[in-house]
Amino acid sequence: MNDNTIKCRFCKAKLEHTFVDLGMSPLSNAYVLGGREEFFPLHARVCHKCFLVQLPEYEKPQEIFENYLYFSSYSKSWLNHVKLYVDMIIKKQNLTPNSTIIELASNDGYLLQYFLERDMNILGIEPAKNVAKIAKSKGIPTISKFFSENLAIELSKQNKSADLVIANNVLAHVPNINDFVKGISIILKDKGVATLEFPSLLNLIRYNQFDTIYHEHYSYLSLNVVEKIFKSHGLKLFDAEELPTHGGSLRVYMTKQNRDISVSDTVKILLDKENVYGLNKLDRYIKFSDQTKCTKRSILKKLITIKEKGKKIVGYGAPAKGNTLLNYCGIRDDFLDFVVDLSPHKQGKYLPGTRLAIKSPGEICKTKPDYIFILPWNLKDEIMEQLSYVKEWGCKFIIPIPEMEVVD
Repeated sequence: MNDNTIKCRFCKAKLEHTFVDLGMSPLSNAYVLGGREEFFPLHARVCHKCFLVQLPEYEKPQEIFENYLYFSSYSKSWLNHVKLYVDMIIKKQNLTPNSTIIELASNDGYLLQYFLERDMNILGIEPAKNVAKIAKSKGIPTISKFFSENLAIELSKQNKSADLVIANNVLAHVPNINDFVKGISIILKDKGVATLEFPSLLNLIRYNQFDTIYHEHYSYLSLNVVEKIFKSHGLKLFDAEELPTHGGSLRVYMTKQNRDISVSDTVKILLDKENVYGLNKLDRYIKFSDQTKCTKRSILKKLITIKEKGKKIVGYGAPAKGNTLLNYCGIRDDFLDFVVDLSPHKQGKYLPGTRLAIKSPGEICKTKPDYIFILPWNLKDEIMEQLSYVKEWGCKFIIPIPEMEVVD
């Protein structure tokens, strides 16, 4: 791909400015059994015109999600999060069994199952066939296709317009962001509401979350940019809130532009918060690269000190973000003996790039490591509670982000 031809996926301006260059990296969810791997540039750029941070489309979504190994139901804290959301949104939007709820990127039915319990009219759209199959086994109607303007038109013709559209952590995964948002505007009823959750770009920059950058995430979103994108497709941002999930996320509420509905004060507060931090100025984005290099040096310095004392370290979790961190920092079996993960779909495979073996969490008891390196640091409290028994032999936890930290 010629760098001179790369254009902003939203406004089509030429991308001339680097946000951060993390070198060459494999696809973060491409867990391997062996053989060759393909590496791509992990070079994020920022648009000087609309300030959308983005990666070029080096790999088609059809390739990435053909056999996807992320299953939302393996995180108890995430299930609790969406269960609270379902209780809240039913009351807030006065939803009834006659309401139609459509979730985009519905994964294994982790969220829609709670609407199903209340006999709601639900539909999931999940492109990964292996993941959609699990949702269907739970009795959740699921279309195994990528959501698009064309699919939205098709569903509308079948009278499947939505009172509520849910899109959690999917907007960043969409290379054709205009097509996706246009689809939402088509599928939404005149008084319908769409809620979307996505990691906050403000938090990514503020808390050094460079590991959340990987090829499967095409865009990195601020509230200001999301408002611009949705407005260009006839949708209005009328409410928003900050969430603790994924290291700090935003939940936005959208409806049709011509609908008479008041905009909450929170929207202005959060938009102003981003601007005060400098997300409306190019310099703020360009400085992030130096932050990332500093974080990398800090992580490696601590790991080297630990290993020089002859201590054993294992990794916990095999999330996509962990693969970005390990590959960028060059952390392989010279630092970590192996990693463990709760998902049986990942066990027995190897992490992409670093080729660290993925084992069952039961290996921790067998090997009794001195340190556990928590890769999904956004779930650190849940994980440390699960692994509280390691204190029996004096094992400590390493938290790499936002700052390198060792916890007893």
